[in-house]
Amino acid sequence: MFASVALATRIEHAEGRLTRALAVGVVEPEPLVRDLAGGVSAVTRAGSPLNKIIGIGFQGGLDDRTLDEVESDWRDRGEPARIELATLAEPSLGTYLTARGYRLQGFENVLGLTLAGRAPAPKTAITVEPVREGDDFAWLETVITGFSHPDGSGVANDVVPRETLEPIMEDFRRGSGMIRSLARVDGVPAGAASLRVDAGVAQLCGATTLPRFRRRGVQRALLEARLSLAAATGCDVAVITTSPGSQSQANAQRQGFALLYARAILVRAW
Repeated sequence: MFASVALATRIEHAEGRLTRALAVGVVEPEPLVRDLAGGVSAVTRAGSPLNKIIGIGFQGGLDDRTLDEVESDWRDRGEPARIELATLAEPSLGTYLTARGYRLQGFENVLGLTLAGRAPAPKTAITVEPVREGDDFAWLETVITGFSHPDGSGVANDVVPRETLEPIMEDFRRGSGMIRSLARVDGVPAGAASLRVDAGVAQLCGATTLPRFRRRGVQRALLEARLSLAAATGCDVAVITTSPGSQSQANAQRQGFALLYARAILVRAW
């Protein structure tokens, strides 16, 4: 699968809309969300993974005055400004941002899979269904428990306390356009995941398995179900974001995902 600038533009703008959809659902404190050069800047609660500037560099440039206004949101919240800049964005933007005081903190990889001709998910003993009325608590409890017990794979495996995860997962539960799935083994919740569909792009927004059900195919079942659903809704590409060199990246590539491009994570502290 070839990562053209046109494809990257679609994905990055969809990522910006995803960030907006999740950020505006934050109840407290009031989120600070702005359009910015084709992307979005979102600042919510302290330390939230929703705090980011993403999708810039494909439509319109940046200037000091515009960025001054955006950065004021970050300073007001006491948060370092964080930009996730795609490697296929306008190259001069990286030079401009580093000259302004942004520093490289790391990278993340964007992987993609074409959905043309995707067959329905195979039937297995693991059932995966969209979250129905009454399943909200089961989904929320599953994602919080799963993500609070890392499986020892990947580059970083810090244990995140439940009290930190609870508001983050609640944001994902409330986010507009999110399709949440619950996997069950023998009728018991075993794993959970989420998906968002945006202009033909299927965004895989995370999946986890409860510790006692790991290594039993739950993650694969969640992936297959979401890809089949995305294809059925007319999506032509599915995307997932991983840490470089992580087990998540290895797993995605085994399922046919290809590395499209990376994002440089640029941070400016005050």
